[in-house]
Amino acid sequence: MELIFLGTSAGVPTRSRNVTAILLDLQHPTRAGLWLFDCGEGTQHQLLRTAWHPGKLDNIFITHLHGDHLFGLPGLLCSRSMAGIAHPLTIYGPTGIAEFVETTLRLSGSWTDYPLELVEIGEGLVFEDECYRVTARRLNHPVECYGYRIEEHDRPGALDAAALIADGVRPGPLFQRLKQGETVTLEDGRVVNGRDYLSPPQAGKKLAIFGDTAPCPSALLLAQGVDVAVHEATLEAAMEEKANGRGHSSTRQAAQLARDAGVGKLIVTHVSSRYDARGGESLLAECRAVFDNCMLADDFTQVSV
Repeated sequence: MELIFLGTSAGVPTRSRNVTAILLDLQHPTRAGLWLFDCGEGTQHQLLRTAWHPGKLDNIFITHLHGDHLFGLPGLLCSRSMAGIAHPLTIYGPTGIAEFVETTLRLSGSWTDYPLELVEIGEGLVFEDECYRVTARRLNHPVECYGYRIEEHDRPGALDAAALIADGVRPGPLFQRLKQGETVTLEDGRVVNGRDYLSPPQAGKKLAIFGDTAPCPSALLLAQGVDVAVHEATLEAAMEEKANGRGHSSTRQAAQLARDAGVGKLIVTHVSSRYDARGGESLLAECRAVFDNCMLADDFTQVSV
């Protein structure tokens, strides 16, 4: 999986940071996909500066309905339609996401020429297919807000073809069945169990993408044991009380969550516009004082998961 940060500012854009949007390129060997998490104003402009095309979007996951996470959505939907894109799109989000999309399209005399599905979510399973599972948990913010946990299903272990050949099994269609762990009967009557020739399953990647939140118990559950957690760090530790009062987290609190949840890597984003580049370095230093494997995302930062 590849994360591409299209916007990393909190509340309002700055000269160097647009408001929140995160692209996830699944890069799965058997299931291509492009997902978007939040869609702040100007997201489609940010996409134009990347190698990724909005026509390949499968799913959009909205964390909450504050404008800096949402106001880019109508423009993106309409531009996608005007480009003649027919690829279906599903939008997941809190209560009200359907009304927002339907109302903005209706009042502006707009429409989509591609299949568009709007799904209003609650806590629990949001999406699952043969490769991925997405669950949502309610966070601590003034409006209904969720974080998403993306889990790749474990992949089957590799087939030891050399061992099979050494045991007299000829390469061919049977190898595919054996790779699936099936038991097959050979022409000479021997019975071969594919599981005897498979390496251990490869654990799927796990990723947590948070919406805006002050510290809360559900955050720990969302991030538990993930390879990468993307979490806001709107304000510095000295302004923690102000951050929490508005439903946000400080640098220290984001890092504490990553430490306590056993996260592999923490990426902090959603930075207040009060911080310039030097201020961003100070924010990162505060995070690393608590949890070392941490980075601060800038617009167009790319991270492999």
